[in-house]
Amino acid sequence: MVLPADSYVVVNKSVITELDKKIIIDLYQPIIGNKAVSLYFTFMNDLGKKDIITKEFTHHHLLSIMQMSLEEIITAREKLEGIGLLESYMKKGDINNYVYVLYGPVSANEFFNHPILNIILYNNVGKTEYDRIVASYKMPRINLKDYDNISLKFDEVFSSVSVNSYFGNEDIVSRNKGEINFKNAIDFEVLIDGIDEKIINKKAFTKEVRNLINSLSFLYDIDIVTMQNLIKACINEKGMIDKETLRKSARNFYQFENNGNLPTLIHYSQPRHLKSPEGNLSNMGKMIYTFENTNPYQFLKSKYKDGKVVLRDLKIVEMLLIDLKLTPAVVNVLLDYVLRTNNKKLNRTYIETIASHWKRLGIETAEEAMNACIKEHKKRKNKNIENNSKSKSEVPEWFNQNIEKTSLDINEEKELLDLIGSYK
Repeated sequence: MVLPADSYVVVNKSVITELDKKIIIDLYQPIIGNKAVSLYFTFMNDLGKKDIITKEFTHHHLLSIMQMSLEEIITAREKLEGIGLLESYMKKGDINNYVYVLYGPVSANEFFNHPILNIILYNNVGKTEYDRIVASYKMPRINLKDYDNISLKFDEVFSSVSVNSYFGNEDIVSRNKGEINFKNAIDFEVLIDGIDEKIINKKAFTKEVRNLINSLSFLYDIDIVTMQNLIKACINEKGMIDKETLRKSARNFYQFENNGNLPTLIHYSQPRHLKSPEGNLSNMGKMIYTFENTNPYQFLKSKYKDGKVVLRDLKIVEMLLIDLKLTPAVVNVLLDYVLRTNNKKLNRTYIETIASHWKRLGIETAEEAMNACIKEHKKRKNKNIENNSKSKSEVPEWFNQNIEKTSLDINEEKELLDLIGSYK
C-alpha cells in the first residue's frame, strides 16, 4: 500500500509532443478517464520541459496538487499501467521508493487500427462522437496525378567522408511508446505445438504477431484451440501469419457467436479503493471477496451449466456497467440476487429498476448492495396475502426507501447467506 511519505521519481522514456498530448485527451481519456490523464500530465509537469528524470518527490506532493485521495491516485496509476503509458517499480524499505517510467502514446494511425483500443473507444463514446474523432485525424487527400516527384535522394545531396572510428551513442531519449500487456497471456508453447510445423514458418510468431494474438484472445474471449484453428486459416504461401486476415477472422468468429455484435469492456473487476480489507474468512467475507474479485462476465458465465453466456444477458451486464456505470461488485450482487429470487430469470426491466435506484443511492460496494438485498428480502417476507397476489411486474416498495449503509447483524448475515448462497 502506498503511503503519503513514500518517495518517487519520474523517468521520461519518450519525447512527448503536442500531438501526443492531443491523442491522450482525445483517444485515451474516454477509456481511462480524466483522473488517470491528470496523473499522467502531473508526472510530465514534475519532469519540466527538458528533464529526463525528476528530483525526488513524496506522494504527499501528489495528494496536495491533485486534490485526490490516495486510493484514487493508485487507481489512476493502475489504469495508466494497464494501457501502457506507465511502468511502476518499487524498492521496499522504512520508506518505500518508487520509480515511475513514462511512455508516449501510440500514433493515431496505430490506435485506430489497434484490435482492442479502437473498439473500446467506439463503444465508450458511441458512433457519432467516434466518427467526429476519426474525422479530426484524417489526412486530406491531394491529387498528384499530374505532378512529377522531383525530390533528390540522399546521395544526390551529400557525399561520404573518411572517418577513423565509429562513435556510438546509447541511452539517447527516443519516442518509446507504451505497450499493452496481459497477465493471462496465451501459452505460446501449447499454441504452437497444436499447429503442424509443415504449414507454418518458425519465424511466424514475431513479437508483433504474439501481441496481436494476445489482444484478440482477450478481446474476443478466444481459447487456445479456437485460436489455433483461426491461425491455420490465416497462414499465407510463405508460411507466415497474415495479421489482417487473423483480425478479421477473430472478429467474424465473435460476431457469429454473438449475433453480429462486437464486444465491450465487461471484463474488469472491482476497483481497489472500493474493496473490503482482505483476511475476513467468514462465509460473509468469502462472499464479498468473490463479488469483488470476479468480473461480471465470468460471474455470469459461472451461472450457466455450459459456461456460455446468452447474448441477451450479456447486454444486461453491458447496460449495468456502461450505461448506469455501476461498479463490477455491485453488478455481481444484483445479478446473483435476481437469479436466486426470480426463478433464475434475468428480467431486464426489473433489473434496470433496481439498478437505477441503487445508482441514485450511490451504492458502490458489495456490502452496500448486500444490505439493499436483505432489506428487500425482509419486506417480501412481511407482505400480506393481498400484496403477494399483486403482479410480479409491480415496483417493490423498498425502491422508495432509504437504505442505510451499515454492517449486517448476525441474523441478517445468516438470512443473506441463505438467500444468496455460500461461496468457497
